[in-house]
Amino acid sequence: MAKKMRGHRIFRVLPGGIAEEMGVEPGMYLVSVNGHEIEDVFDYRFYMTEEHLEILIREESGEETLLEIDRDPDEEFGIEFESSLMSEYRSCKNRCIFCFIDQLPKGLRPTLYFKDDDSRLSFLQGNYVTLTNMSDRDIDRIIQFRMEPINVSVHTTNPALRRKMLGNRFAGDIFPKLRRLADAGIELNGQIVLCRGVNDGEELERTIRELASYRPAMRSVSVVPVGLTKYREHLPRLEPFDRESAGEVIDRIESWQRKLAADGICPETPHFIHASDEWYILAGREMPEEERYDGYLQYENGVGMVRLMETEVRAELRELTENAPPGFSVPCRSMTLVCGTLAAGHIRRFMQLVEDAFPSVRVRVQPIRNDFFGPSITVTGLVTGQDLIAQLKEIREQDPGALGEELLLPVTMLRSGEKVFLDDLTTDDVERELSLPVHVVWATGTELVRAALGLAPLHDGRRQLYESWEPEEKAETLT
Repeated sequence: MAKKMRGHRIFRVLPGGIAEEMGVEPGMYLVSVNGHEIEDVFDYRFYMTEEHLEILIREESGEETLLEIDRDPDEEFGIEFESSLMSEYRSCKNRCIFCFIDQLPKGLRPTLYFKDDDSRLSFLQGNYVTLTNMSDRDIDRIIQFRMEPINVSVHTTNPALRRKMLGNRFAGDIFPKLRRLADAGIELNGQIVLCRGVNDGEELERTIRELASYRPAMRSVSVVPVGLTKYREHLPRLEPFDRESAGEVIDRIESWQRKLAADGICPETPHFIHASDEWYILAGREMPEEERYDGYLQYENGVGMVRLMETEVRAELRELTENAPPGFSVPCRSMTLVCGTLAAGHIRRFMQLVEDAFPSVRVRVQPIRNDFFGPSITVTGLVTGQDLIAQLKEIREQDPGALGEELLLPVTMLRSGEKVFLDDLTTDDVERELSLPVHVVWATGTELVRAALGLAPLHDGRRQLYESWEPEEKAETLT
């Protein structure tokens, strides 16, 4: 067996950087910076901020070279590593009663079954972590390197209940660690996956009250309903929320929002606790006004997506109608925009605004029922290629012209950086099966408007919600 080289293997040398100028090549290893051996990306970033650098490089042959560099503050060394963490991912050791990955069917690509629980990914990618596999040294490093924000899956502040929910006898021991982070001023965000009859009701009241004591470091907490697929054999029985119980959750959260906003502790993020959009849709209630989202800190947890999309749709339509260049017009266009069933009603309303402003455009908003995971899974990001193809084929068989001239596909359905659905079908498969061009759209109100009108996108949009990807990575994650 080949001996593992000391250091971190360099994957790419960027053109024009200091490393290229000094002859560093891919395949070499970075060992230390200013005498400090590098453990992971945070050591690297921390020590590379110095203006005088002594970087120890090791070649494949084992020969070492010490590079001495005096650099300007804005000069980059210019290397990339095989893993963004520069170390192995830390996997989850919990057995949560609500874990979505445990509810996946067999036969998906193996990487989808990997459970990460790595605080470094919380900092780098916004993932939520339980802190159950963190040592005191890990906490020290977070504080030393100012790794923030850290997004924490709390679920309950009742230690005994947390041990039960996470299936880990150490899961109730995180609160001293959380207090250390808060006392050090590390920015935190929290998440509560709410399970009916488990951590709702009075337990939710307790959790909100006790998490509020971590303010101002704890800036926001989201409450999301548990996602239940049809693949829950041998897992604890959990009941879905209904219209009435969703309304009760909203009432508790809004009561706490009023109370916390009134105490003045966090004037920039006064509302603190937020219900995800799914609660309001399930309860049949209007979304909160924009001011109550405190800047959309919990957007990627499904909090405020509908409200922000409406704001963006209206703003883009106003820009295109009031400030359009002379002679601007949109030719006749017809298309289908697919989505999950959860927000379809709201998206139809937004696309009606587009049609009202530009009568030459017709957008059919088509929700896709999730037969793959089960009907209780309603979000757009978990729609599979096979469900999409089967249901659109059925519509077209009834009316050959119903789908229009192209298909608008939200990027959240696809693996980040690729054209692949969760079931490994691709956008090419969709185009072939439906004989329609597919236009992948960043799921913001601005980009949906521009895609409907056939205009070029303005930006690349937000990252994926359900998978993370990068070259040569071994791990993918589902939240």
